[in-house]
Formats: sequence, structure tokens, C-alpha cells
Amino acid sequence: MASGVTGELTRIKTLERLTKDAEAGEHKLERHLGPWSLIGLGIGAVIGAGLFSLTGIAAAQHAGPAVVISFAIAAIGCAFAGMCYSELAGMIPVAGSAYTYAYATMGEFVAWIIGWDLVLEYAVGAATVSVSWSQYVTRFLSQIGINLPAALVHSPFETYKLADGATAHGLVNLPAIVIIVAASWLLMIGIRESAKVNGAIVAVKLAVVAIVIGVGFFYIKKQNYVPFIPENTGTFGEYGWSGIMRAAGVVFFAYIGFDAVSTAAQEAKNPQRNMMIGILGSLVICTVIYILFAGVLTGLVHYDAMKGDAAPVNTAIAQTPFPWLKSLVTLGIIAGFSTVILVLLLGQSRVFYTMSQDRLLPGFFSKVHPTWKTPYRSNLFFMVFTGALGGFLPISQLGHMTSIGTLLAFILVCLGVVILRRTQPDAKRDYRTPLVPLVPILGILTCGAMMASLDGETWLRLVVWLAIGMAIYFGFSRRHSRVGREDGSHTAL
Repeated sequence: MASGVTGELTRIKTLERLTKDAEAGEHKLERHLGPWSLIGLGIGAVIGAGLFSLTGIAAAQHAGPAVVISFAIAAIGCAFAGMCYSELAGMIPVAGSAYTYAYATMGEFVAWIIGWDLVLEYAVGAATVSVSWSQYVTRFLSQIGINLPAALVHSPFETYKLADGATAHGLVNLPAIVIIVAASWLLMIGIRESAKVNGAIVAVKLAVVAIVIGVGFFYIKKQNYVPFIPENTGTFGEYGWSGIMRAAGVVFFAYIGFDAVSTAAQEAKNPQRNMMIGILGSLVICTVIYILFAGVLTGLVHYDAMKGDAAPVNTAIAQTPFPWLKSLVTLGIIAGFSTVILVLLLGQSRVFYTMSQDRLLPGFFSKVHPTWKTPYRSNLFFMVFTGALGGFLPISQLGHMTSIGTLLAFILVCLGVVILRRTQPDAKRDYRTPLVPLVPILGILTCGAMMASLDGETWLRLVVWLAIGMAIYFGFSRRHSRVGREDGSHTAL
């Protein structure tokens, strides 16, 4: 009995079956995305408010000016994972990202765990970002004389102050719901239209970031870089090299999203070539931007002055004679949040689409619209689910779960490359991860080190979330598995 259960948990979906299923039937997605559209999706998902908020926090609390090293370390971990993603995305040009790769290498149970884990990155991440988007839009509208009712920009679990000083509970965070509905509707209409809108907004936010870096550069004070690596206080994570590593784990959140490019593999033209360009190209561009921004920020303001500062970027901008930069930063943050929400919802719908095709989830999620050629039912579901989270719950702490969930996905993708090189060494690979198994192992170690640097509460949330996922798997997915029903003889090595 035990061996039978083990066989079910480790059954794999072969590369041949993955490719055949992706190109057949009424549930087929259409290929519209070229290399620049994929790079745009990557930048759209990566550069968000993390650039403006996490940089100051990581510098003030953990690394000082050496936060630029933290960004480089986080980028290196992403680069190792990005090369592995690129190889697997070219070999397996199918929607589903890490879930699909795990199914082809480590078996159904691990695939389910990582698919469930990706909900933390995509759906919960989009809901968290929608709340922040609401806050910045409300602030921006207020600056131009438009004041939204306070009860309609706060969830029922949040309080706000009335004019007489009393406090009241909110009703619903309406702007958060509006942006989720708008992004979901755009995704339902078509991937080509979504990519065009994403590209336009990406251009706006990159222009804003370039202006802030360009102007701020001329007001840097060299003494703010001293000491470049502050001495450790005696507590792990508070300056020194342990602080740099802790900061790397914190700012890693700012890189989350480049892997969402791989969820669009089934809608990419010439995916064997273009997926690698989209994944690694967006990662390189974002890394350069992050390091330049961190260098300018810590040069404008000494890291000590940013402790406890809720808006360190505004404090830094105050060192320049251009107060209008604050409004420009707000606009950049709103644009950044908008594309992050769009791409995360894209990734989530494609993961559930693929899991539904495998019957690990109900068939509802894999229905493709006859005209739009998108998994519109999956988009509709997450429009309601994510909109409800953003509109009615104070979910800011759930953002901490996103980093650890993504790091786990990266580790499994790196491991997947090693396994496929062993089990299918002759399979066609248009892009090959260099120095295998060294690069995947370095990716595993780097991401593992960043996971280890995160706090215990974050680990506890991950364990609880995965426990819920395992209950769903054993209660529904294992019995309905399409691979299990068709052929239960394939097992992972």
C-alpha cells in the first residue's frame, strides 16, 4: 500500500505529454509575445514599490550603504535561478512555470506543493500590492483636490480618524478592488492587449526612476557612504556581513516577478529563444536600476537618518531643490504597482490553468474563451478572490510570505535542471544553463541562505499554508489526477 501511494506521489508528466497537451484541444492558448513583450512583462513585475520602500528599510536597519552589495547578492541568487528557468522554459514551453517543471522532474506531489506555493507569490502578492496601490492613489488624488470617502478606502478591519478625532472602521477598500477588476478584465480580453498596456506603463515608470537617479546623482554627499559596511552590533542581521545577508533576503522581495515571465511560455513566439531573452534580459535591466537607485539614495541621506522613516525616498528627495520630484515618485510608484498587479494576476491564472488541465484542480480553471483565447474563468475567479482580499482584509503581513514562497520555487527549479540533465541528457535544449551542476547548486545555496535569514514567523506561515495545500491534494487532487488516471507508471528518479 505504501509503495502504491509513493508511486502516486512521484508520478511525472513526461516532456512529450506536456508538449502534446499544450498544443492540442480547445483549451490551447495562442502565441503572441515576442522578446520585447516578455522583457516588458519581467520589468513590469519586478520594478514596483519595493524599489522605493525596501531600499531605505534595508539600508537603515540592516546594511547601511552596503545595501548595494545586498542587491547584488539577491541578483546573483536570481541569476542562478533565472538561468535554470531559461533552460526549462525553452525545453518545456508550457504555461505553469515552476509547477510544470516540477511535474516533469520531481513528480506530482512536489508539483502540487510548488503550484500551491505560487499562490503566495501571485494571488496573495497581487492583493497585497493592490492595498498599497490604493493608498498611493488616494494620496495622489488628495494632492490634486480629490478626496475619496475614508470609509471607502479602508477595509472593515482598519480604523481611521474622523474630523473630531474619533476613530471609525472602514467599509471596503474600493480602489484596491477597482485595480484588481481592471487588470483582470484586461487579461481576459487578450494577452496581446495586456502586453501593450504593460509596455506603456513600464515606459512611464522607467522614465520616473531615471529622472530620480539622474537628478539625485548631483546631490550625493560622499561622507554618507562612511562607513560603507557599518560594524555589526552583536546581533545577527544588524549591520556587518550578517546585515548584508539579512538585507539581501529583504530586498529579494523587490526582485520577485521575473519568474512570472515563464508562466507566459505557452503564449510566446519562438519560446526556445525568447523565454531566455525575456527572463535574463529583464533581470539584468532591473539589477542595474536597483543598484544605481540604492547608491543614490544612501548617498543623499545617511543610513542612520532613515531609521524609523516611513518615507525614506521623500527624505532623500528633500536634499535636492526639486520638491516636484515627490509627486513624480508617487506617480512612478502607482505605475509600478499597476504593472506588478497585472503580471502577477497573469502568472496566477496561467498556473491554475495548467493545474486544472492536469485535473489537480477542477476543470473550471482551464476553460479558454473562444474569442479572446485566454483562461477567462481562471481570471474571473482570481478577480473575485484577490479583489476580496484586497478590499476586505488587512493583508500587509502576507507580503512577508511572498519572499519565502518564491525562494522555495527557485530552489526546486534549480534542482529540476539537475534532474533533467541526468534523466534526459539528450533532450533538445536551445539554451543550456552553464556549468551544471555548479550553477544550479549555487542557486540552491544562495536562495537557501536567504530563506534561512528570514524570521521564524515567516517560516511558520509557510508551514501552515503548505499544510492547507496538502489537505486539498490528498482530499481532491490525488484522486482526480489526469496523469494518474491515464498512466500511473511514470515515477520521478
